[in-house]
Amino acid sequence: MSSKKNTSIVWFRNNLRVEDNSALYNCVNQSDRVIGYVNIDPNNFKYTQYGFKKTEKYRAKFLLESISDLKQNLNNLNISLIIDYKDIKESLKPFVLKYDVDSIYMQREWTRDELIEEESIPKNINALKYFDQFLYSPEDVKNIYENIPRGFSNFRKKCEKYLKVNSPISIPKPMYEDNLLEVDYDIPSLNDLGFDEFEVNENSVFKFKGGETAGKSRVDDYFFRTKNVSKYKQTRNGLLGKNYSSKFSSWLANGSLSARYIYNKLIEYENDVEKNESTYWLFFELLWRDFFKYVSMQHRNKFFSKDGIYGNEKEWSQENSKIKSWINGETKETFVNANMRELSSTGFMSNRGRQNVANYLTKELKVDWRIGAEYFEALLIDYDVHSNYGNWLYNAGIGNDSMPFRKFNPTLQSERYDPHKDYENTWLNG
Repeated sequence: MSSKKNTSIVWFRNNLRVEDNSALYNCVNQSDRVIGYVNIDPNNFKYTQYGFKKTEKYRAKFLLESISDLKQNLNNLNISLIIDYKDIKESLKPFVLKYDVDSIYMQREWTRDELIEEESIPKNINALKYFDQFLYSPEDVKNIYENIPRGFSNFRKKCEKYLKVNSPISIPKPMYEDNLLEVDYDIPSLNDLGFDEFEVNENSVFKFKGGETAGKSRVDDYFFRTKNVSKYKQTRNGLLGKNYSSKFSSWLANGSLSARYIYNKLIEYENDVEKNESTYWLFFELLWRDFFKYVSMQHRNKFFSKDGIYGNEKEWSQENSKIKSWINGETKETFVNANMRELSSTGFMSNRGRQNVANYLTKELKVDWRIGAEYFEALLIDYDVHSNYGNWLYNAGIGNDSMPFRKFNPTLQSERYDPHKDYENTWLNG
């Protein structure tokens, strides 16, 4: 009589890929039967306390495209993907029972919403968690830091001096065909999530699809086909066009690409094509991303508190007229207005724009930074909890900024970065 097969689920959350995925790789190598699982929780499309949907249509579309690509890539490995559109509290357990699951493999998270999701894992199930969202692994960083420093520079210098980036993990070998489930789980449509289908705005700088396949194609294009990475430092403050920056952030945000994968391709580019200040600067930006993750890991819920991570008490306004003028792009600053209208029309905005509009909301209008952070969470295709809240704290002067009282002048910023008003004319006169 044959013994029971060891059945495991890989729970995909912010790691929607098959390459450089420790949870998937280890599950395949340690289990007789492997099933993928992704939950699309309807609660993530409801309105929050400030009146925004937690996830708006732009990120929702990118998410559905990413899940569709993941499903195909898993199918190539003879692994089925369960796709469930249900409250997470009611979603996971029935599948665990139905397929007699022994273990769940997943990416390790530490922020509040993700930890609440994990309460849905049945107590008798073995949950194996892996850190996969970093450039430098937490185990290595712990060896050089008891507490993450307030400033980025010290973090960067120590990491560069003492640590190395691990190589990405390969795609696991395919399972046998009999591993596939008899049931094929459909992907919800935008209509199912409460949105109308829409076409990407013709002026959008982000006209890319979600998913690992599209993400890898973008890396290949930005590095090897166009070699645009070689001028990244000169163009990164651009405002128009798809190539002023890498645009990798959206795939990084939902884990369709890993930071290690991009870094590995960057090293390949430096070895085979060119190594210069611009290629270093792209690494520099990946390291900023790591930094905010470590800051959020250290400070936990202070990362979301009104007074910031160091408890700097401030009086914040929640005046509706100020908030509406900012959201609608109707402030006295045309540069701020253009950026806000790009965001509402496309779900994307340049890094230069983000710094300006966040600084303006918190330093000029003195509006509660959490309102801006939640609005960005709703709209941005590349929303990442750590980078989003870390940058908002930074701009509000209650985070990791060594110059917390720094205040941008949007008029001067426009003159410097949009001297011919091409950007403002695109979004204000379109």
